[in-house]
Amino acid sequence: MMNEIDSLTDSFRAVQLASKKLILISDEKIKAVLISLAEAAISSAELILRENQKDLDRMSTVDPKYDRLQLTNKRLQDIANEIKKVAELPSPVGILLEQKTMDNGIQISKISVPIGVIGVIFEARPNVTFDVFSLCLQSRNACILKGGSDAEFSNLAIVKIIQSVLKQNGLTENCIELLPATREATTQLLKAVGYVDVIIPRGSQQLIDFVRKESKVPVIETGAGIVHAYFDESGDIQKGKAIIYNSKTRRVSVCNALDCLLIHASQLKNLPELVSNLSDKNVLIYADDLAYKALENNYPSNLLMNANEKHFGTEFLDYIMAIKTVASIEAAINHISEYSSKHSETIIAENKQNIEQFLQQVDAAVVYSNVSTAFTDGAQFGLGAEIGISTQKLHARGPMALKELCSYKWIVRGDGQIRS
Repeated sequence: MMNEIDSLTDSFRAVQLASKKLILISDEKIKAVLISLAEAAISSAELILRENQKDLDRMSTVDPKYDRLQLTNKRLQDIANEIKKVAELPSPVGILLEQKTMDNGIQISKISVPIGVIGVIFEARPNVTFDVFSLCLQSRNACILKGGSDAEFSNLAIVKIIQSVLKQNGLTENCIELLPATREATTQLLKAVGYVDVIIPRGSQQLIDFVRKESKVPVIETGAGIVHAYFDESGDIQKGKAIIYNSKTRRVSVCNALDCLLIHASQLKNLPELVSNLSDKNVLIYADDLAYKALENNYPSNLLMNANEKHFGTEFLDYIMAIKTVASIEAAINHISEYSSKHSETIIAENKQNIEQFLQQVDAAVVYSNVSTAFTDGAQFGLGAEIGISTQKLHARGPMALKELCSYKWIVRGDGQIRS
């Protein structure tokens, strides 16, 4: 009997073969497949939601991952709309990036090409299945998905729908492969050198660290967000209040959610007003000594705790936020440098010099001034959907969409030239 390792190797090989055929598919065909998928996501809503409910029934409603896991009719409609947006985007493949003719007559061109086979390891977010496939197909990449066991029923249903759409449109089902929700499958994917071109982990810092450590395949790090907002001595209170509330509470389970508020010491008198509406969402605050004193008797006592070192540098993914008092913008930048995951950071300030200093010196994929960190998102950046937020510096950084799923190659044409 074929064991799992042999079976997965055959799957990897089939996906690799599918990836080589995708480069020949016309833009019109790709668009037709994506439009069909968007329609199928809606027409199959009853099936998808029924399978999703099986996953939800196994998870506590108070688990921060519950919101990530949950699909609704509204969310499926949003997913379908995003797929249609990707379908309308121009193909990123075959773009002439550079061209020159050398003195010996050799013509050299640099063109964009698909990466090939993209492996994505993710946790309880079944919408990722739609997003990854749509972006990979539009960029002519095949994909291998390894979802977490939390979303097993949802992912199986979605991939079956995708493969059905592929088959109906005359494309091979092997353009997408969903691996079993086992540790063994993860291990085999991380070792699939020669079959998989890059691995993209999407999830907790623990997952990303594990993939980086164990993978033999090149890795693009995405996902973990330890996010800060610095309220400067020149910060506007009403802007700050709105930005902090939106960054923290819009969706606490996503990587662009605020984790730590840095406040200039001169603004402590305004801290109670800045965070007053957080109590509406029962946000638990861990405050340093100075911030605690400013909030004592001004914020619900059951939601106010003393912070310790572990609360700084933590991605809470919950209705929890830390507050740190700083004496200067330099201290704020230094704190971010020490604790940030280099995802998204924002300054709330009116002083232009301080804003420019923050924007230039803070090392993160996305740095904002007077804007909520909730905007770190491929769709919000006009990129269509996203495959993740890269927090590294090589190849891609920030929201990764179609262009970031391409590499390039050199095309050299001549007429018999040889090198002396």
